Amino acid sequence: MERGVEMEKEAPLSALENVRELLESGVAWGAGTSWLLPSTTALMAMQKIWKPDQLQWMNRLYCDTMVRMTMSKWRAVVHPDVDPNRQYVFAQNHTNHFDQVTMYCATPHFKQGLELETHFDYPFYGWFMKSRGTIPVPADRAKRTDAIREHMRREIEEQHSILAFPEGTRTPDGRVGSFRRGIFYIARDLGIPIAPTTVTGMYDVMRKGSLRIRLGKEVTVYIDEPVETAGLTDAQVPELVDHVHSVISSRVDAWFEQRDAREASR
Repeated sequence: MERGVEMEKEAPLSALENVRELLESGVAWGAGTSWLLPSTTALMAMQKIWKPDQLQWMNRLYCDTMVRMTMSKWRAVVHPDVDPNRQYVFAQNHTNHFDQVTMYCATPHFKQGLELETHFDYPFYGWFMKSRGTIPVPADRAKRTDAIREHMRREIEEQHSILAFPEGTRTPDGRVGSFRRGIFYIARDLGIPIAPTTVTGMYDVMRKGSLRIRLGKEVTVYIDEPVETAGLTDAQVPELVDHVHSVISSRVDAWFEQRDAREASR
């Protein structure tokens, strides 16, 4: 089994519960699409006139509405050392397609994400991500690090923060996978602190390999104490990676323990 972690097993749903979930998921997809298409189209049009960071109110409205359509009970727990006037690399666990919108409103920062360059060809989603200046990840691995570093440098100069998913792919089991180190070396090179960012509960909303959306779950965004990167040596960066991974995985593991305890008490 991948990462040596067994997939979480669930009690089977009754036929009635299964039908209810399918119907709720269909309604959620319909509502989400009815919001996604006009809102991203409007943003793309507005971004031809205004810079994306001048439309932060619209970005926040878009993200907040997407989460609300899952009927999730959302909350954010932000460490007091997270400075709204400073730039960070928000390093987050990667669970599902809602990850960006789930964490976006936790802080006032304008956050620029990274996306495989090939995804920019996807209708609406890809067009929208490209239009807002999302950092492209080249398919050519030989050119990837230098290209990302240069794009991130420009974003930081614009007073933007960065949202990154160090796992590089969505988790299949809800646990935190191993981290790729590239983004941490780039953050060090640019002198940008890392803010460990954990989202819990979204694994119950939607999972990799499934289109089913489960409504009314409890979702929490944790942004823990930022870690400085400036001045770190190459030998110290792996220690930084391990620390950030430990902070995030401990949050996720604690959520699973609490979730399992609730299930067992029913």
